[in-house]
Amino acid sequence: MGLHPGSLPDFPWDSLTPYIERASAHPDGIVNLSVGTPVDPTPVVVREALAAASDAPGYPTTHGTLALREAIAAWFARRRSVPGIDPAAVLPTMGSKELVALLPGLLGLGEGDVVVHPTAAYPTYDVGARLAGATPLAADAVADWANNPAVKLVWVNSPSNPTGAVASREYLADVVTAARAIGAVVASDECYAELPWGEEYVRDGVASILDPAVCAGSHDGLLAVYSLSKQSNLAGYRAAFTAGDPRVIAGLLETRKHAGMIVPAPVQAAMVAALGDDAHVEVQRAIYGARREVLLKAVLAAGFRVESSDAGLYLWATRDENCWQTLDFLADHGIVAAPGEFYGEAAANYVRIALTATDERINAAARRIVKAR
Repeated sequence: MGLHPGSLPDFPWDSLTPYIERASAHPDGIVNLSVGTPVDPTPVVVREALAAASDAPGYPTTHGTLALREAIAAWFARRRSVPGIDPAAVLPTMGSKELVALLPGLLGLGEGDVVVHPTAAYPTYDVGARLAGATPLAADAVADWANNPAVKLVWVNSPSNPTGAVASREYLADVVTAARAIGAVVASDECYAELPWGEEYVRDGVASILDPAVCAGSHDGLLAVYSLSKQSNLAGYRAAFTAGDPRVIAGLLETRKHAGMIVPAPVQAAMVAALGDDAHVEVQRAIYGARREVLLKAVLAAGFRVESSDAGLYLWATRDENCWQTLDFLADHGIVAAPGEFYGEAAANYVRIALTATDERINAAARRIVKAR
């Protein structure tokens, strides 16, 4: 049974309006670092592929083209240390947020079922559970849910949004073992995996839930979720996918066929091009890395502490005060960040500072923060 919109929490970003207005009054203009939306150009190789496929009069398939599914499987093998994915066990989605929001319902969950998500987490995990009529449970320790047969879906998010923390293979393996023991599906949101900063993650990569070292060579009960929005500046294309357990994917496919949930054919062609070209991913990571270095140096000089932030598009920072006080401080200097409270009670003393602004705006923010210390 669906929920009336009044049963859902308010859309959190609406509460930032007063801070955006105050920051916009700065003589040198606002620097909005509250939302992780890309600002750099979509790679030419992707745009050319989109244009070449723009004559698309017929309906595409919900499952996606074989070329796309093979490109996704090849990308997992080449970039994520996950060999041997059957292209049949891959499903393109219209961005990853719609899958996060709808997955509990697509899996048939409802009243009496529990959906686990991290304590500091993207709000849509909670919203997705509520949309399906299930109960969200914020928990990081496996022991907090491992023996609960009502748990039907466990979300993990590595690298984390908002914290940038990266889960170890050992932790992910513990999640898989515990979930399998109670018959729960594990869905792993891995959208920031191609943006590592910590030395070990640059060297060894960020582990996928489908990594053989994590899942003992079996994808039973597992889904990896990925988006091209971050690595390829494709947020406007709504280009994402999930892969994993063939039986779970088959069930999602059948339901999505009935609902007409189909990625447009030109976008599918663009995804093939993006997944086959590693060069633009490295270029974009270098751009974000330079911006990160500038912002990190500034916030540390201004007395912030930055925790986790080992991967992804954000600095997870605190001045050891309530996040709204920090937002007041930043807004007075023309800067907006995301308050930690958006991501759960455990995050109330943090702000999420995004790297997604132009070099000029990032440099402006850094100058202002240092002067304001």
